[in-house]
Amino acid sequence: MNPALLNHSMNNRKKGGVKLKDIGEFGLIEKIAKQTKAGPSVIKGIGDDCAVLKYLKNKYLLVTTDMILQDVHFRLSSAAPERIGHKAMAVNISDIAACGGTGKWATISAGLPKNLSMDFVNRLYRGIKNTASKFNVDIVGGDTNVSRKLVISITLIGEVNKKNLTLRSTAKKGDAIFITGGLSLRYKDLNFTPRIKEALFLVNNFKINSMIDISDGLLSDLGHIIRGSKKGALLYESLIPHKGSFTKKLLSQGEQFELLFTADKHNAKKLLAQAKQENFKITAIGEITKDIGKIVFVDKKGRRESLKAAGYRHF
Repeated sequence: MNPALLNHSMNNRKKGGVKLKDIGEFGLIEKIAKQTKAGPSVIKGIGDDCAVLKYLKNKYLLVTTDMILQDVHFRLSSAAPERIGHKAMAVNISDIAACGGTGKWATISAGLPKNLSMDFVNRLYRGIKNTASKFNVDIVGGDTNVSRKLVISITLIGEVNKKNLTLRSTAKKGDAIFITGGLSLRYKDLNFTPRIKEALFLVNNFKINSMIDISDGLLSDLGHIIRGSKKGALLYESLIPHKGSFTKKLLSQGEQFELLFTADKHNAKKLLAQAKQENFKITAIGEITKDIGKIVFVDKKGRRESLKAAGYRHF
């Protein structure tokens, strides 16, 4: 072995080896996925918004889980407990929407600090329950434990018609890229509405080739689509809907919870017209290309720039 490499290896061992910050959130997920073997009942495992499992003759089961943490996703000093509860449920419903399905059953696990008041806990649960009820989700179980900070983890089980299942890894060359709503530099944090209605409108009326919800940022989540689909993307600044003046920071701003999806560009005009009739704000912002892994951004002056799939990372 090269002496320099040997010293590097020994230094890594002394320091405890490779750190999470070295490989990042998605590097960790990839390593776990490589060690995980799924059985024949699994249609889609690790690597999408939901796991997809065999279920009924005409439906698949969808399973997703999301965790929100104090001082990462919310602050107790400024967030009403009902809104924290809403977000804990809503982020999971948003994942189900991204696969074209609807939520059905949820389990709730919570790490609770000992000094939380029962009034706070009751209001927190009320927020979870109200949002679950609004989207026809039944709460069927869960777990509690003591924790230094408040942690809520929800597992949501849903279902999707087989013909409506939409993954992030099936975009096609020439697809138009669409977004619901618009981008904002303000986090939609505790008040956003999962785009279930828009998702069902899309999958019930059109062939949607790929879809994801924007939780880590438009560029990051578009990166998931093009990597999974082995394609590239072209984005136009002039088409991207947003609040306030445009800045490239908008493209990597997390917690937007809009749907980012692709469909045959020949259906774009019809899709946009029908969406307008239904009062859904949907905008075409670019197209899928054959340049694997590349995101090209065209500004208002027609200048092109390659952008990285940047966004929020936990590690």
